[in-house]
Amino acid sequence: MPELRKSPLVPIVIAVIAAIALAFVLLRGGGEDDKTAAGAAPEAASTAPPETWEQLVRRDADDPMALGDVDAPVVMLAYSEFQCPFCGKFARDAEPTLVEKYVEDGTLRIEWRDFPYLGPESSVAARGGRAAAAQDRFWEFEEAMYADQLPPNSGNLDEDYLASVAEDIGLDVDQFRQDMASPEIERAVEKDFSEGQAIGVTGTPAFVINGVPVIGAQPTEVFEQTIEKAAQDAGS
Repeated sequence: MPELRKSPLVPIVIAVIAAIALAFVLLRGGGEDDKTAAGAAPEAASTAPPETWEQLVRRDADDPMALGDVDAPVVMLAYSEFQCPFCGKFARDAEPTLVEKYVEDGTLRIEWRDFPYLGPESSVAARGGRAAAAQDRFWEFEEAMYADQLPPNSGNLDEDYLASVAEDIGLDVDQFRQDMASPEIERAVEKDFSEGQAIGVTGTPAFVINGVPVIGAQPTEVFEQTIEKAAQDAGS
């Protein structure tokens, strides 16, 4: 239906529906009906939605896929994937401002979550991100992937391409390839994906900022307003 693909209202409507669904799950908590509504795959069906948004936050001081103080008053969970053009737009346009303005002053912590929903190349890329994280270079890898982002499902996003990115940012490529093949890394990606499905994430990027869902690559001002309101609420 080309008329739908051309309509600028379609992504807006989808984002609004996704935000409502995600907020409903976060506020309401678990249950079998919630898991079905979230579209959980059979292998993810055992992942129950959290009772509160705080249960999603990991605050692991050694997490290489997180930016910011472990005890920051505001935590933004970023369900993302490397093929998504809107994830790339957020990473290039909004993320640097949020890091400079809120992460560096201790207000905000960003925790990445893998949500590789666009196909096999997304899953391969997610494993690449985890392999870069194993060398404590995830955010350099993220920046490089989005700086010259491939179109979705181009057929070119494979292990060799990811290894070339790893080499460009100075990683040990042999170790990178070994880690990419690790069952532990594959399970970690699946865990994030299942978690996202359980709370109603259906696409990327999807953010949860102290329990408030923000869907899509919104203008930077939307993130700033949400973060500042969350920081104010946390302080009160």
